[in-house]
Amino acid sequence: MNCLLKSTAETVTINMHKKTCYSITGVIFPGLILLLIPAFAGAADTGLENSGWISILPPLLAIFLALWFKRVIPALFSGIWIGAWAINGGNLFALWTGLLDTFQKYILEALADSDHAAVILFSMMVGGMVGIISRNGGMQGIVNHIVRWADSARHATIATYALGMAIFFDDYANTLVVGNTMRSVTDRFHISRAKLAYIVDSTAAPVAAIAIITTWIGAEVGYIGDAISKSGVESESAYIIFLRTIPYSFYPLLTLLFVGFIAFGRRDFGPMLKAERHALEHAAGPQANVNNPDLVEPMAGKPQRPINAIIPVLVLIVSLIGGLFATGEGDSLKDIIGSSDSYKALMWASMLAVLAAALISMAQRILTLEDVIESWFSGARVMLMAMVILLLAWALGKTTESLGTANFLVSLLGDGFPEWILPTLVFVLSAATAFATGSSWGTMGILMPLVVPLSFAILQVNGIEQPVDSPLFAATIAGVLGGAVWGDHCSPISDTTIMSSMATGCDHIEHVHTQLPYALLVGFVAIAFGTLPAGFGVPWWISLLSGAVMLALVYRFVAKPISPAD
Repeated sequence: MNCLLKSTAETVTINMHKKTCYSITGVIFPGLILLLIPAFAGAADTGLENSGWISILPPLLAIFLALWFKRVIPALFSGIWIGAWAINGGNLFALWTGLLDTFQKYILEALADSDHAAVILFSMMVGGMVGIISRNGGMQGIVNHIVRWADSARHATIATYALGMAIFFDDYANTLVVGNTMRSVTDRFHISRAKLAYIVDSTAAPVAAIAIITTWIGAEVGYIGDAISKSGVESESAYIIFLRTIPYSFYPLLTLLFVGFIAFGRRDFGPMLKAERHALEHAAGPQANVNNPDLVEPMAGKPQRPINAIIPVLVLIVSLIGGLFATGEGDSLKDIIGSSDSYKALMWASMLAVLAAALISMAQRILTLEDVIESWFSGARVMLMAMVILLLAWALGKTTESLGTANFLVSLLGDGFPEWILPTLVFVLSAATAFATGSSWGTMGILMPLVVPLSFAILQVNGIEQPVDSPLFAATIAGVLGGAVWGDHCSPISDTTIMSSMATGCDHIEHVHTQLPYALLVGFVAIAFGTLPAGFGVPWWISLLSGAVMLALVYRFVAKPISPAD
């Protein structure tokens, strides 16, 4: 899923010896650090209220290890361990008691929390639903209807773009389905594999990150809600806060717009233009072997009806809205949704969507009960490692809360820290972390527990009494989400980047080389016209409009036609 290299990455050419060394060192090195730290642990004995620099060790260690070893799970675990060590006194014996508390206190309590359990259940259920509608041919039916329209090179790229937008509920399913389906179509019209990989990669995570109901929602709402609850601030539901961040998700929104320019315009620049012209004269360009072991194939010999995917997704959306109303109170729509229990609503909606997918599949005799169960497990299994990262991120957030990390950072920055820089600073930091780790979900898990309380404190210091209602807060939270997607797009070790190369049959280095200029362009435009103006209070719609105009101007005057006919 979003944060995994999974088995699809195995087909990428990687030095196995180096990979093995990283895996071993990624476990041993954190332990060595933990053994050495007690030599400098005098500060920890003064008590948690004066823990000072000790309080920033857990997140710093997690970030450092994630950047160094490209492994998010050992990094998060090490951060929790060192946090538990500091809380237990910071001495040599505390290494052992801290290790025990890592499991029996922080991880177990994170799992036992009812809201956390609801998020995990929702994510697994939606993953299972995706598995069922893939197996019953519903998703393939949508693909078949769109592909029929692709009778030219321009229509083929537009169809690829439309498919990427249509399969919005899961970036992994999006990548595998669109990449595998459109590969033969784009080859027929001499469209480069690099162009196909770019469109697939750049519509997968961005649309899944900002759509109102996707496999990303559980994690995003979980991160936001957990961080806010630990800050002790009264606020509306985490889902409503997430909805407020969508207009400020400048990079995902502008990326989807720019991919539209590319799909409709048949113009390119930089390495992509070279790849397209080469494909026009010769073939699709540098290719790779195609191997998608995690792709759930439709049942052979069964009808592939789009309605079999559309109905469960509609049930998911309608049930979510109904759940928000059922659990909310108040006289106005804003009050009802704002006071709703988004965790219950998400859980109910995902359960009903799975039931709908199962019932329509069995009623048409496309799948048996055994097929439904097997398909559900195939889809849910893809979410497993993502849920492990989510669980560890919650546990790390609890340790930083106990150590007062956010309070220390605020005291370190001082009262004069300018609040206007927050969205941009967070966006760039998130992008850098995601680029180095290759994990957007891991990045969100590491940064969100720090960014939320830090934002509250800085905004309050600067005279904003209700930070959670501030557009600046929404822009800062969106900076974590958008920056994670940007870094993920630019990173050669990102799971979605690798999967896009695999699903489209594009050489991985060629994909990274051709996508990077486009991703950097949109990222810098998102900063210049999005996060920076948002820090000064410019309305989001002005930022998006000005950013869109800038991208349109760059595309018009820098990009060149692929062929004279275009």
